[in-house]
Amino acid sequence: MASSKTYDYIIVGAGSAGCVLANRLTEDPEVSVLLLEYGGSDQSIFIQMPTALSIPMNTKKYNWGFASEPEPYLDNRRMDCPRGKVLGGGSSINGMVYVRGHAKDYDEWEAHGAAGWNYQTCLPYFRKADDWAFGSDDYRNTAGPLAVNNGNNMQNPLYKAFIAAGKQAGYFETDDYNGRRQEGFGPMHMTVKNGRRWSTANAYLRPALNRPNLTLRTRALSQRILLAGTQAVGMAFAINGEVMQARARREVILSAGSIGSPQLLQMSGIGPAAVLQKAGIALQHELPGVGENLQDHLEFYFQFNCKQPISLNGKLSLWQKFLIGAQWSAFKTGLGATNHFESCAFIRSKAGAEWPDIQYHFLPAAMRYDGRAAFEGHGFQVHVGHNKPKSRGTVKVRSANPLDKPEILFNYLKHPDDIAGFRACVRLTREIIGQAAMDAYRGPEIQPGEQVQSDADIDAFVRQAVESAYHPSCTNRMGTDEWAVVDPELRVHGMEGLRVVDSSVFPTIPNGNLNAPTIMTAERGADIIKGRGVLPPAGVAVGMEADWMNKQR
Repeated sequence: MASSKTYDYIIVGAGSAGCVLANRLTEDPEVSVLLLEYGGSDQSIFIQMPTALSIPMNTKKYNWGFASEPEPYLDNRRMDCPRGKVLGGGSSINGMVYVRGHAKDYDEWEAHGAAGWNYQTCLPYFRKADDWAFGSDDYRNTAGPLAVNNGNNMQNPLYKAFIAAGKQAGYFETDDYNGRRQEGFGPMHMTVKNGRRWSTANAYLRPALNRPNLTLRTRALSQRILLAGTQAVGMAFAINGEVMQARARREVILSAGSIGSPQLLQMSGIGPAAVLQKAGIALQHELPGVGENLQDHLEFYFQFNCKQPISLNGKLSLWQKFLIGAQWSAFKTGLGATNHFESCAFIRSKAGAEWPDIQYHFLPAAMRYDGRAAFEGHGFQVHVGHNKPKSRGTVKVRSANPLDKPEILFNYLKHPDDIAGFRACVRLTREIIGQAAMDAYRGPEIQPGEQVQSDADIDAFVRQAVESAYHPSCTNRMGTDEWAVVDPELRVHGMEGLRVVDSSVFPTIPNGNLNAPTIMTAERGADIIKGRGVLPPAGVAVGMEADWMNKQR
């Protein structure tokens, strides 16, 4: 075993949270940081070009390639669970969609025991990260490292037709769903800068790499946390098969994500005793909540033929892809510079839902996540999902081998409210797309198909058609009860010198994509770790439907 070096902090995982922490902690030149990442460089055109997003997500080089166990409430389907294995982590292979979630999501965190993590205290850290293309106000900022904009500004008429259809159906139009009011239809935001994917590797890590107090080790496979009793003192990891150790003067910080962080805790003997015993791992500290409370978003594609030849289905030939790539390579403009999700909506599924629980991503094409066309001809689709699930799953380590993928079971659609939520997705979407604003474009329904009408038909379709939206979270829940893993300062309960800072600490899943909340958590976590106090609460107004108990829209 190679001799160990000592750093003030060791961060495990150079993903959406780890890159933020590496930057913020090394702002102090007296603090030394080691950042460990099993993946390698993110400097591939397929990562950096926004339109190529389906390629890194489906490439073993950049994706851990996890999958669930057979899901008992999805006809025993195994569900893909991609996780970033590259600098930038998930932010280098995701869809680049920027959604903070609803203000009430964070008030819900505090109600679940995460004291101090309400919307008014989290908003300053969303703003700290934010470099919003359309100006600064009480909700948005233009001075942060994370560039956010609307891609090509909805040049395809289908985007605006979708927004107009939502208004005709009786919903709000919101000019900034990350601002005062989330609920409604409007432009969608993405993390792209000058036509390039603006991952946390680009926004946070790369500017910090010239600091002498930051050491980055790639191809470093973390094996276990080094413990002295209940004190975390370092990490054991391997590079090219050579086992190494690094020591931490102050803290070890896990930022390996909602699959990797509970796996590392369990491999180190921290977690549920029965799980560790089954895996042949000696118990060091019993924490029953490690790997519990797993939550994720499901979605399906609602697809229609398009009566006009204006969809992206006409851009899928090899020649068209070459032209798009050539323009992007030369100028970082055109269809290569967007993720194509340029309009969206957040609505409530029923009267009695206090804040939105259904999300739409609109795409002016009918295709699959692997980038292939769903059919011949032109089409469009909306990705729709019920975003506040009540079903809960688990992550359980199988052995102490870090390459032995853990047992993942989401229990998707176990709770009847989740089933009801997807029935609402089908019926409300048909009503929206059926508005006059879509008449010039709307052809026959491709999926689910007009024959899918009854509850039983919808349920059967959903079980077969839903896919993960790739938002696993909540497996190291923040709180103070016996099932919480970290306290509100992100310290692992019962341990010293050990924190978790990533989406695994969320008590409940927010209504939206998870990259923005993860970055916010790391920004606030960095200030907590520094011990210099957090930013003062925002004290802003939140746009809500006053009569939510009686009105669905």
